[in-house]
Amino acid sequence: MDQSKKRAVQLQPDWYSPRRLHDSPTQYEFPGDRFIPNRSLMNLDQAHCFVDKQSQRSTQTQFRCKFLPFMPKGYRAMLRESLTLDSEGRPFRMLVFRGSPKSRRKWNNVIDDMRRDADAEVLSNGVKQHESRRLPTKEVKVLDAPKIKDDFYVNLMDWGRNNVLAVALGSALYLWNAENQEVKKLLEVQGDNDYPTSVAWSEKATTLAIGCMKSKLQIWDPETSKCIRSLGGHQSRIAAIAWNGHTLTTGSRDRSIINHDVRVGNSPTSRIKAHTEEVCGLKWSSEGNVLASGGNESSIYIWEASKMSSSNFLHRFNAHNQAAVKALAWCPYQFNVLASGGGTGDGCIKIWNIKNGTCTHSIETKAQICGLEWNRHHKEILSGHGYGNSGVQNHLCLWKYPSMTKVGEINRHERRVINLSQSPDGLTVVSAGGDETLRFWDIFGPPRVENSASDFENLLSLKTSLIR
Repeated sequence: MDQSKKRAVQLQPDWYSPRRLHDSPTQYEFPGDRFIPNRSLMNLDQAHCFVDKQSQRSTQTQFRCKFLPFMPKGYRAMLRESLTLDSEGRPFRMLVFRGSPKSRRKWNNVIDDMRRDADAEVLSNGVKQHESRRLPTKEVKVLDAPKIKDDFYVNLMDWGRNNVLAVALGSALYLWNAENQEVKKLLEVQGDNDYPTSVAWSEKATTLAIGCMKSKLQIWDPETSKCIRSLGGHQSRIAAIAWNGHTLTTGSRDRSIINHDVRVGNSPTSRIKAHTEEVCGLKWSSEGNVLASGGNESSIYIWEASKMSSSNFLHRFNAHNQAAVKALAWCPYQFNVLASGGGTGDGCIKIWNIKNGTCTHSIETKAQICGLEWNRHHKEILSGHGYGNSGVQNHLCLWKYPSMTKVGEINRHERRVINLSQSPDGLTVVSAGGDETLRFWDIFGPPRVENSASDFENLLSLKTSLIR
């Protein structure tokens, strides 16, 4: 035997990395490529037999043909079917790729079936049958908040992206870590009748800005518990703070809005005086290009970041019936939509389209609106209420958007809700009340659905499911 034959004999099928078609009664070791078929998938003996029979039939055709005209038509049809179809009524095929019986079902058919099942959930009036959202009947946690200021104009609480809640209690400011439940006292404001009146984490939660009653403004490092910057410019209480990257924006009782670039020295980059009374609400849009400010004179101003130095506003809204506007919240899924809430004399939630400067919705609650928070997982908005002449006084109310129909309300605070803030994952909301409590609510999470579809089915049907 020569060397080439020896090498052929030594060649083993293992170098093909063989696989087996486990769903077939016959085991094939070389399924080949999807473009290049392999002979192991072909029944060559049967194919050879068909070729031989065909050649034999061609030689006998001249003898058979002369008898066919004398056969009955029904018999001829049965004979033709028996010769050209297999036992299952399918035409004979010489070269057949044999796969698993499961694979005969096309994936697009699977997706169509799943979509058909989803369509079956639709009622006759075209409304989809979803499990209704259920509000929690009680809070998941309650923390004591002694000496918290029961004042409509202050913003004493902020939940940072580091999952740490900053809250001002009296003249002190505390940090509560939501992961390990640890409490840390960061600072104590010195001076008679001076205390924190506004608190805000930076976007990355590396620093904390604190505004005080006597116009003091400081930036603290929570890791080292040290004040790293003191900023001036205001003459009275700083009631609102908002971050936009390296820009720190503050609003005061002195009616001014100041922008600070925290990377440079103590020199404001711009100062605006458009409000005629105290600035009690500030909120930058998620894109950082527009600022909304609310004042005690019921006005809302919309500012473009690129034009703030010129004091030229984009819009001015005066629709809150001579009531202070503290509650401001930008919609997380419609970047040109702003929600605002009026004080005691108004009690309305208004939805604004900033693109064209119009009010698209107005809901009268007949109670002071102290805070607004959008739900990032469902199209909803939560309102926290204070004094009023209706049944929602001191309540939390959940509203569907854009219909602004009420989903439900919660009444657990004994006094008004001062502030609202939500966790970094957007599932939990904390409310600070004048009853000196902080109450945590799992109100923004997805509804619990029994017998939910698997993740793979959700992927195929283009559905998503939140993991809590």
